[in-house]
Amino acid sequence: MTETIDVLGIGNAIVDVLSPAQDDALPRAGLRKGAMQLIDETRADELYAAMGSTTVASGGSAANTMAGLASLGARAAFVGKVKNDDAGREFAHDIRKAGVSFDTPFATDGAATARCLIFVTPDGQRTMNTFLGACQALGPGDIDEKLAASAKVLYMEGYLWDPPGAKAAFLKAAKISRAHGRKVALSLSDAFCVDRYRDEFLGLVRDRVVDIIFANESELHSLYQTADFDTALKALRGENELLGIVTRSAQGVVVAQGGGVVSAPAFPVEEVVDTTGAGDLFAAGFLAGYTQGMSHARSAALGALAAAEIISHFGARPLKDLAQLARDNGLLN
Repeated sequence: MTETIDVLGIGNAIVDVLSPAQDDALPRAGLRKGAMQLIDETRADELYAAMGSTTVASGGSAANTMAGLASLGARAAFVGKVKNDDAGREFAHDIRKAGVSFDTPFATDGAATARCLIFVTPDGQRTMNTFLGACQALGPGDIDEKLAASAKVLYMEGYLWDPPGAKAAFLKAAKISRAHGRKVALSLSDAFCVDRYRDEFLGLVRDRVVDIIFANESELHSLYQTADFDTALKALRGENELLGIVTRSAQGVVVAQGGGVVSAPAFPVEEVVDTTGAGDLFAAGFLAGYTQGMSHARSAALGALAAAEIISHFGARPLKDLAQLARDNGLLN
């Protein structure tokens, strides 16, 4: 089948609610700084009531990555479940307006559209509290075989491993993609997500279900249960032909595959405002380069540029035209 899109993302379709918070407010609210925890609707209402001023924006890890890809001029599509309510219609409008193909049918009953309540501390760190809502209705029936077969890269977030139906959808899409000779990428999403599903994630790698892994430093440490970066990197390099991309905040990024390791610096920013979506947009930049045949180093530089744009403001979707920004910095023609 002909490749008609560059990247198909599958993930949780979520509306983000962001609020600035002081560090000492987190323990008072029963929150662990920097973590993502799943909550029910009652807890979501409690935390929302505890928030100060808020910024509301469509989010979801893989959805953010697809929006970033579209801003870079790539052909992107997204599969994720929202309910036919105000938040769900807003999510659908936003992702389509970003230039991403989104045709997953609305859920007409059941839980409301998912939302993530994000407390952002002065250092830009985000503490996320996610009510999955309608995301839990995503299942294998939402995977279109022709769409999955037509993408150069299938990109999925580790958070999909929480709802059983979404996990089944992940595995179905991966099987279709690999059967057509495409690449399958997995973002590890969160160190605590890795703690929950370490053996299964390693199984995806070692059974050759996944070709590409995106992780930050803490997620890599969790995956291999070591506090030493070099030890974790050595283990990653030993995973057959896996392409591993590890972001290290201000220390840049390491791209490893077998015996080869490439490093790229972080792109400088004047002020870190909010790290929400930094990894998502790094993946967007890297995949935009990768799907166009760029070197790992150049793809990583494109990812670093996209990540730098996102951490300079609130919200996890780009406010600038990333393609123009990349051209201005000599990374795209």
